Amino acid sequence: MELAYYSDLAVQLVNSEEPERGTDGLTSVEAVRDLFGPSQQVARRATEADVTRLRGVRGRLRAVFEAADRGDEVLAVDLLNALLLEFPVSPQISGHEVRDEDGRPKWHMHIADYAANAGASYAATASMGLAFHLTELGADRLGICEASPCRNAYLDTSTNRSRRYCSDRCATRANVAAYRARKRLESERSGRPERPASRPSGPRPEPTGRTAETAHDSSPVTER
Repeated sequence: MELAYYSDLAVQLVNSEEPERGTDGLTSVEAVRDLFGPSQQVARRATEADVTRLRGVRGRLRAVFEAADRGDEVLAVDLLNALLLEFPVSPQISGHEVRDEDGRPKWHMHIADYAANAGASYAATASMGLAFHLTELGADRLGICEASPCRNAYLDTSTNRSRRYCSDRCATRANVAAYRARKRLESERSGRPERPASRPSGPRPEPTGRTAETAHDSSPVTER
């Protein structure tokens, strides 16, 4: 699955903002450079303009994840194709001076871009990586965390496609919240007073048998 590992760049960019919490980590040139990680050569080209550029790309990448999370694969692909057209790349074979045990280069595919600025370079690499991930594993592998108010993007690499949260922390928090909700519901149900049994309507039946005798004996005696 060559090139798919670049999809992590898309996740990092999308998750630099948490809309539900009102937080944004992409506010400076340094924040842009941090996104590039070890690609310091490209990161050094970052300027204030790249902050705005990447914010725009971030919203479009989030829309891809949200469409895929809703099950709208066609829309997710259309949105991603639009990014690929706007930010093209050229795959190249690279060895990066890494040698195998025989001293030969470990050839692998590498994304080379010729973007005019750092923001476009990041967008091109992230979009291509996400495209490879989607086509190799399926659009349903792109998700949005179900733990409110997180809503971070994630890539599902589980064997049974069962991932629902972006991290173990969110999964634990959601499970604890669900457990407390169940306990609260059980407590409310057990605390409800039982409804009294309704009495039958109509005239009271006459006593019979021993009950009748008891009722007769207990009646007051009239003296003559």
